[in-house]
Amino acid sequence: MNVLYWLDPWEPSPTVVVAVLAAAVLFARGARHARVSSLRQASFWFGLVALYIALHTRLDYFFEHEFFMHRLQHLVLHHLGPFFIAWAYPGAALRAGIPFRWRRRFVAPAMRTKAVRLTLDVVFNPVVAVLLFVGLIYFWLLSPIHFKAMLDWRLYRIMNWSMVVDGLLFWWLVLDPRPAPPARLAPGRRIMMVVAAIPPQIVLGALIFFTPHELYPIYSICGRAFTWLSPIRDQQIGGLLLWIPGSMMSVFGALIALRHWMRLSTRERLREERRETPRREEASAPARAH
Repeated sequence: MNVLYWLDPWEPSPTVVVAVLAAAVLFARGARHARVSSLRQASFWFGLVALYIALHTRLDYFFEHEFFMHRLQHLVLHHLGPFFIAWAYPGAALRAGIPFRWRRRFVAPAMRTKAVRLTLDVVFNPVVAVLLFVGLIYFWLLSPIHFKAMLDWRLYRIMNWSMVVDGLLFWWLVLDPRPAPPARLAPGRRIMMVVAAIPPQIVLGALIFFTPHELYPIYSICGRAFTWLSPIRDQQIGGLLLWIPGSMMSVFGALIALRHWMRLSTRERLREERRETPRREEASAPARAH
């Protein structure tokens, strides 16, 4: 089996192809006009490719037939892929990639509508953002909900896309390198946000790991991809993926937010010193004259 075999989607989705291709074209066009460093470009492409692999390759068969593989998929969709895309801070490049006429005629008026502004205010509220980020993980892992989502392909795709969109919104808010304003949150509040998301992930991961009975029988009913792995062991590995790597991604996010905070504090201190220098010189000038 070659690489092309694994790149062949298990269940083709035009939505994934169009969304990924549109993001790639806009970023590639915009990166030529906006100042985007090589590191930021590499971060964006890594995140986008990771999302595509987790959504639209042969691996999707394993994601649907093994619980720990499903958790690995959602680790990429909710944490890894959106994290690296947001870390690249591609907003300026994506905007520059949209033709100017489209921006002026469609994008700008749409962003000024009351409905859009209200929606953004709600989803970017720090309390709502944390509740959505953690709540979606809990919701889709409720045993009855998970059972239905893995049987209905439409619900399965809604589940995956909800993780992608929510991950992008959350990490975009946390990893914003700008001061507030224009950023929606001050750096300190971003750190508190991401730290608040860690304990619930640890609790749920530990609960899944230590549960002695099978929580998600759908994988046994539909047939497991790895027959040599027992249901309980599969469940334990899935719990560990939520417990450790998921929480570690939040720790990395907190460290990056802390780095932004220190950088912005240093910049503000330098600006204050520059403002104070002329004042000191003016105050000392009369004294020298006498």
